[in-house]
Amino acid sequence: NRQYGTDYRSLMPTNLYGPGDNYHPEHSHVLPALVRRFSEAAAAGADEVVLWGSGEPRREFLHVDDLASAAVYFCNLDAGAWGGRSFVNIGTGEDLRIVDLAHAIAREVGFEGAISLDPSKPDGTPRKLLDVSAATAMGWTASIPLEEGLRRTLEDFKGSEQWGVGPLSVVD
Repeated sequence: NRQYGTDYRSLMPTNLYGPGDNYHPEHSHVLPALVRRFSEAAAAGADEVVLWGSGEPRREFLHVDDLASAAVYFCNLDAGAWGGRSFVNIGTGEDLRIVDLAHAIAREVGFEGAISLDPSKPDGTPRKLLDVSAATAMGWTASIPLEEGLRRTLEDFKGSEQWGVGPLSVVD
């Protein structure tokens, strides 16, 4: 932007979730995969859901409607306020452990069985959390709390063609 006098604006979002997500049992990201697994487990009355790894890795999640809000906000922001940045991180600035996410989803879908961990499986990156201080300093913050976002996501999943399709990935 500084070199060519342009005003391109790039947003770098954290892990996204929400309506229209991919809930495939083998080819989805962690949050929609857990929504599907716990929904199916609750519907089947399963006794247990097993999570890969220790459950300790931390992730930050942003609802897609918050990303849309950020896109509109930053497109409408005065060029001077953008300050010639290359990009701005978009997220909540908060993360949580995967095991805590699993418990939140289990509560939301009504799963009452046990949540077990399989530490023989990989954890992945220990932590993924964006520094959102630039976005905050420019006046934008995420507004959809995780619990509300989970409810919206669950409603979408239950109304999707993906609900009830594919193998049940729980331990009975």
